[in-house]
Amino acid sequence: MAQQERAVRTRRAVLEAAAVVFAEHGYTAATVADILKTAGVTKGALYFHFDSKEALAKGVLEVQTDQVLPEQEIKLQEVVDTAMAVAHRLVHEPLLRAGARLSADPIGRRHYGSAWPLWVDMVTDMLTEAHQRGETLGHVVPREVAELVVSSFNGVQLYAQLETGLNDIEHRASVLLKHLLPSIASPPVLMRLDVAPDRGARIIREALPESVPEPTPVPV
Repeated sequence: MAQQERAVRTRRAVLEAAAVVFAEHGYTAATVADILKTAGVTKGALYFHFDSKEALAKGVLEVQTDQVLPEQEIKLQEVVDTAMAVAHRLVHEPLLRAGARLSADPIGRRHYGSAWPLWVDMVTDMLTEAHQRGETLGHVVPREVAELVVSSFNGVQLYAQLETGLNDIEHRASVLLKHLLPSIASPPVLMRLDVAPDRGARIIREALPESVPEPTPVPV
């Protein structure tokens, strides 16, 4: 069991190291040597878990949607919480920044794919349930709206990355949702939604065990 746990920790360390390198340099410029240096593991340990740089990129993308947030009385609030939590995590976690950069790379994504379909599927499921509950306006088509939310968020994320190094991403994500939600949510539900810029930070603190500190921001 101890050996298995050690292997899990090593795999995660390699993945997070790859994320740091991908987030800083992009897929093309990143090298396995850089990832090895950042991870502090042997080449054999890295290749035991990932047989190529492409496999590392795929591994980073596969865990992009791995976040567990508290359930809410209003399903649309969970959509908001997902977006705002990601906005907050982008500032603090290279893993999320790497996923955003890899997914938006028009050349690299031909080899390893993109996390966008995962996000669209997740948001579609939440919007479908919200629609069934009567929380959305009648014209809403869940998958179309999910694609709109994901694509709009990524546009805002890219703009914030280039203009401010993500320093204002939470504010910009909040503004985006304030403008999108009136065309999605029924009026009684809209009035109850919390889309404040600090919503992501608050909901993540609520989701984390008290003994686990929030990640320290990493320079971008």
